[in-house]
Amino acid sequence: MFGGLARFVVRRRWWVIAAWVVAAVLLAGFAPRFKASTEQTDFLPGSYESVRALDLTRDAFPQTRGQLAIIAVTRADGGPLTEADRMVTVRLSRMLEDDRLQGVQRVSVGALARNRLVEMINVRFTSESFDDPDVTRAIDRMRDRLADGTRGTGVTARVTGNAAINADAQKSYERSDAITLGATVVVIFVLLIFTFRSVVAAFLPLVTVGLVMTVALALIGTVNKVFDLKGDSLTQSLMPIVLFGVGTDYILFLLFRYRERLRAGEDGKTAMVAAVERVGEVIASAACAVIVAFSALILASLGMLKTMGPAMGIAVATTLVAALTLIPAVVSLLGAKVFWPSRSWRAEPPHRRAGRLGAFIGRSPWPVALVSGAVLVALSVCALGFSANFNMASAPPGTEAAKGLDDLEKGFPAGAEDATQVFVHGAAPLAPGVPERVAARLRTASGVAAVTPPVPGVDGRTALIEAQLSTDPLSKEAMDAVAGPVRDAAHAAAPPGTEVVVGGQTAVMVDLQKAMNRDYTVVFPIAGLLIALILGLLLRSVVAPVYLMIAVVLSFLGTVGASVALFQWGEGHTGVIFFLPLIVYLFVTALGTDYNILVIARLREEARAGHPPRRGVAHAFEQAAPTVASAGLILAGSFATFLLAEADAMQEMGTTVALGVILAAFVMSMFLVPAVTVLLGHAAWWPGHQDAPAPAEAATEAGTVSGRETASGGETVSGGDAASGGDAARRPPDGG
Repeated sequence: MFGGLARFVVRRRWWVIAAWVVAAVLLAGFAPRFKASTEQTDFLPGSYESVRALDLTRDAFPQTRGQLAIIAVTRADGGPLTEADRMVTVRLSRMLEDDRLQGVQRVSVGALARNRLVEMINVRFTSESFDDPDVTRAIDRMRDRLADGTRGTGVTARVTGNAAINADAQKSYERSDAITLGATVVVIFVLLIFTFRSVVAAFLPLVTVGLVMTVALALIGTVNKVFDLKGDSLTQSLMPIVLFGVGTDYILFLLFRYRERLRAGEDGKTAMVAAVERVGEVIASAACAVIVAFSALILASLGMLKTMGPAMGIAVATTLVAALTLIPAVVSLLGAKVFWPSRSWRAEPPHRRAGRLGAFIGRSPWPVALVSGAVLVALSVCALGFSANFNMASAPPGTEAAKGLDDLEKGFPAGAEDATQVFVHGAAPLAPGVPERVAARLRTASGVAAVTPPVPGVDGRTALIEAQLSTDPLSKEAMDAVAGPVRDAAHAAAPPGTEVVVGGQTAVMVDLQKAMNRDYTVVFPIAGLLIALILGLLLRSVVAPVYLMIAVVLSFLGTVGASVALFQWGEGHTGVIFFLPLIVYLFVTALGTDYNILVIARLREEARAGHPPRRGVAHAFEQAAPTVASAGLILAGSFATFLLAEADAMQEMGTTVALGVILAAFVMSMFLVPAVTVLLGHAAWWPGHQDAPAPAEAATEAGTVSGRETASGGETVSGGDAASGGDAARRPPDGG
């Protein structure tokens, strides 16, 4: 199948390239764009309490809809505010009200702290979206106006609160995205030059993946519109890394094989057909495993995961099609010039280091398996200490929003800027005193610092009580308080015929944690079974997929454990980013399976050539290791660029994935899997026993000493490298 496709692509390479370019232009111009939703509750099922609270807000308290910014007014000298200072506060409030900034619903003077060190001005926006450009522009304009309005007064006014925090965080993430994307391109370019000594080969993924990204994003936007799916900002940020990571991997597999065939003396077209014919199955199997892993997320209840699954699956499927059509067309057009200006590629390198390591694994499989397994098990134990940190929405350090929060905490509880909302709702108008009794009960709940008097809703059947928490609203302590004492006290105080619903940002995060925990227990096992099924179909074996999946699970847990040891225990963080297991699943488990498929397929190929396990693993390692090492370094290097980001969460994520890819490529795939395969020997391929030479291969083995090229220009299994796409064994072709 892959040979026929390759011959068509090579014969019609100009048509294939033109088809991709036309598709990209048309889709970019006419397809719906991929848009990210920034509403937290868009990603939670309606059954969760925080979503019900949002519905009550919209129905009974429309005036509280929209983001809220808080202006913290303090004296520059740190003293208590005087009456003259408070008049400045009133004047600033009126000034902003008169400005009628676009997106601003109303401006009002808020509470004065009991110690008079800080006073609030509340600014309510019409938009509920976290990245609404009108909100961002209004906040920037307010800051300029406040700087002018406070000049010479001895008063400072800093804009903070959710709206300002989100605006500052969004700017930080946008700057970080731009920095990391640029650094990723540089890293890939440099590592590809180091790998192939070629400028053309280094440019190949940068150009082709850009074209693939245009097509993929347009297809995702179309699917989202047709099926009414909502994108999320995390998917948008990760998409370039996914495409560059997967795309560069597949280009590596193909180029290694193509270079091998050129070295064997074949012309560019014939070499490309042979390359796709032999490595196509591996690329397709690896891509299918990744697509299955991503698509399994559609089983999640959480909208963020449910929409991420199809989007990532479409992206990888598009990359697969490009790897089998666009890349072969471009490379066959370039021919040997793809390796320009290098000339050394024509001579096969000795691979002495890889050969020695492969021979060592073959001689000493038990020590290699025990050491590599022990590393992964030890790190996996650390994963037991995992604690999720949901405080991603905190103000970036050094921003005005962060300084404003510090000002607020001089006179108000830590949770004052984002109070937990408690709604008392009845089918009929509430009886007198009911909301007050609920408020009184809330004041006794652990973790609550202050409770505001009930405010009646416009529907006459709902009252709103705000509970200010004693800790940061997104801290673990605050989430524990809302999940336990606050909700328990609120629900217990509800008289018959009424319901009490707890909402607000902290409650959203509590429900988000519940949804993610549920989804992890459903998605991960099902995805694992589906990947194991793909491995079984590829290898025609039951045994090999079992130990491969055990290795993948150890790699997953080991990566999470490494993050816990580094960030929680090493740097003293209260937890690691809450979606870290998802990121590890996407980039370490799913993409790490690619490396396993490359290695195990090469091991099977050596076994089918009739080589005993110990000699077969030495040769397989010599051929597969350079490809796995190159692919792993490029993907790890891409994520290491996240260390340049401003946001702590992105630095944490990049470091973890880089470590995870190193574990998956250099510990799991290059040492643990080959060692276990040697130890199992013939049993690794049960019941299909794909290590038995096929009749044609056996005949070839009998007729040739070292698996040389056949007269037709094909090759025996032992002379190829379908598993890795890497360099051929050091065996000359006919006449060589």
